[in-house]
Amino acid sequence: MSDLWLTTLQTATPQEGFELAITLSRRGVKYTQPDGAVLKKLRPEYADSADGLTAASQVVAINFQTIAAANQYWR
Repeated sequence: MSDLWLTTLQTATPQEGFELAITLSRRGVKYTQPDGAVLKKLRPEYADSADGLTAASQVVAINFQTIAAANQYWR
């Protein structure tokens, strides 16, 4: 995955920032495990796991925190 898709962390609104945080999180998983078949196979293990979902939410939150800081908290 060498395509250039992330050119800035700047977003117009917090909503756009949150959506970018989700995209960053999903892309991170894709970079870590590029095999779609493996991702599909593993999904049932974490889709019903409170710990897995909490961990995924934490990754999104960390990414959102980074984006919010890059946007000076949209002040």
